[in-house]
Amino acid sequence: MKFTFPKKEKLKSKKLIDQLFTEGQSVSAFPLRLVYLGTTFDDDVLIKTGVSVSKRNFKTAVDRNRIKRLLREAYRLNKAVVFNNLTTQYAFMILYIGKEKPSYAQVETSMKHVFEKFLSKVSEY
Repeated sequence: MKFTFPKKEKLKSKKLIDQLFTEGQSVSAFPLRLVYLGTTFDDDVLIKTGVSVSKRNFKTAVDRNRIKRLLREAYRLNKAVVFNNLTTQYAFMILYIGKEKPSYAQVETSMKHVFEKFLSKVSEY
């Protein structure tokens, strides 16, 4: 798996996002929460991912966009290490649930923790 985040790996389907929040399961590692759902896609990608930051906690779009950029970058750099051994397809939504603006180091460590929790939860099944 390459260290890229191409367009076909981005979660954009409104139907799938709604299904993700109604039927999906989640794991948390403060300040991140990962909502995931096993599904099938038409194209040959294993994971489709979206990121979200609450407007309630961050009023200005500048702050929300900065945090989303940090989330996407931490995901892009850590996905290859974690998901090389996955066989089923998943839809992910990564939510930032903290109230303070994070640094990249904080986001990256919590991203690793959330991925570890996800892998341990998935391996139970």
